[in-house]
Amino acid sequence: MAGKKKEASLQTSVTNQEQWEEMLTTKGLTVVDVYQQWCSPCRAVVSLLRKIKNELSDDLLHFATAEADNIDALEKYRGKCEPTFLFFGGGELVAVLRGANAPMLQRMIVEELAKEKLVLVQGSGRKL
Repeated sequence: MAGKKKEASLQTSVTNQEQWEEMLTTKGLTVVDVYQQWCSPCRAVVSLLRKIKNELSDDLLHFATAEADNIDALEKYRGKCEPTFLFFGGGELVAVLRGANAPMLQRMIVEELAKEKLVLVQGSGRKL
């Protein structure tokens, strides 16, 4: 039971347009695992995300799952059963990773978080 509790607090569940828009207002970097109802989120990466969150221990790093079926902005990700991770900084899409490539996902999280910190601290522009 404790494992489910940790997983729930690790990733925010976004299931509709209103929650999606609220998620986009989150300060920092948000990594979103996009899925469809018939093809659940990528469970294989949950332990990796937990490891990254614990190692970085950064309040600017957030994880979410988003159901593409009910969110208009994710329409182009429907009809595919391929793990897709979207990286958002300041409500803007800054990177996309398709596939469950754990080393690449970890590297992209670290790199995009560093870029987002520069944007927030130095006021430099985001590269989309």
